[in-house]
Amino acid sequence: MSKIFLCDGHNLAFRAFYGIRELNRSDGFPTNMIHGWLRSFWRLEDDFKPDLIWVFFDLGGCPQREEILPEYKANRGSPPEGFVEQLEWVKKLSLALGYGTGEAEGREADDLIAAKAEELKGSHELVIVSADKDLAQLIEPGVSQLLPPPTANPRLGWRMLDDQGVTEKFGVKPNQILDYLSIIGDQADNIPGLTGVGPKTAVKWLQAWDNLEELITNAGRVTPKRFCSMIYEKRDLLIRNREIIKLDATKHEGDINPSPPNIEKICEILEIMEMKKSIDEVKVRYSSP
Repeated sequence: MSKIFLCDGHNLAFRAFYGIRELNRSDGFPTNMIHGWLRSFWRLEDDFKPDLIWVFFDLGGCPQREEILPEYKANRGSPPEGFVEQLEWVKKLSLALGYGTGEAEGREADDLIAAKAEELKGSHELVIVSADKDLAQLIEPGVSQLLPPPTANPRLGWRMLDDQGVTEKFGVKPNQILDYLSIIGDQADNIPGLTGVGPKTAVKWLQAWDNLEELITNAGRVTPKRFCSMIYEKRDLLIRNREIIKLDATKHEGDINPSPPNIEKICEILEIMEMKKSIDEVKVRYSSP
């Protein structure tokens, strides 16, 4: 069974951008993200030996979610200029490296990952590469999530999360992640949860009542008692949150399939970026045995 990596392009690009600072071409054009991206993916290839790699990118907002919650991701500012300048080069480099790629107007990278996972699961070992906790809802036997090294403690390295790992990390099963996040909210995406309810309380409720419907039905029995009326009164918020957080696994037809690495194109991009040491490594890494 082949091992296929499904990578959250924007998540990993931001990590690469902030992981290496103040690296520029001779004319001042920033290259830190391109350096970090290439090094990260080469490390992934060397350490985990995937048979194929897919990378998915965002193209902007998600009108469907913004219609449900106009404040969705409104807490995020515009990406830094240096990030925007390098992103198209990262996409070109990904194609040259032979990775499959996907992006679509109105759909987020997470949705495209969900769609590709739905298409491929069962016949392949799938590994989702992202720090985004929303993607834990996709984990099941044969589908795991690889978490990048934490920015605050990179020595922890890459960490693999399977269905048991989700329970150890969050306290709930993968099929409860959606309801768990609906209860506590998602600050990163500007999705408000139930006021005063934190992860420990949400875990306790979902261990007692398996899902949101059962929790709402049994609202009068929850502890602490001060939340009994809140759960019932805020039931529409809980259901709304789940609709927003649930990933859209509808198949996307516009993906570009993986291909063999284009060594000439890789070197051309790296030459433009004045990445001489990386060019030397390309010649060694992709040389015929």
